[in-house]
Amino acid sequence: MIGKLNHVAIVVPDLPAATALYRDTLGAAVSQPVDLPPHGVTVVFVTLPNTKIELLHPFGEKSPIAGFLEKNPSGGIHHICYEVDDILAARDRLKEQGARVLGDGEPKIGAHDKPVLFLHPKDFCGTLVELEQA
Repeated sequence: MIGKLNHVAIVVPDLPAATALYRDTLGAAVSQPVDLPPHGVTVVFVTLPNTKIELLHPFGEKSPIAGFLEKNPSGGIHHICYEVDDILAARDRLKEQGARVLGDGEPKIGAHDKPVLFLHPKDFCGTLVELEQA
């Protein structure tokens, strides 16, 4: 059901420093910061030959990643994202098998302008999983 790894999202306490680390130290291609108010994050996209990294920083007082950063002040991996061909069919299959879809269970438009869903980390080995329509 899952396709390729779309991205790994890393919450960072200092977005300019993390951007410089990936760009200058690791030699990766990085985007300018992009504010995504509906998602409560500012993101820098790191493009790699086989996938992407998203550097996430809280945007606004009600950012959903603020709590993560409070518990992990140095930052850390927040979630992994897999592509699926049909997000609704994937959701329905997963729910039939007992997996919990976060939120209201309906896809939202994600940072790449495609429908996404998040799956409960307790159902996936302690990892928050995002599914994105390919």
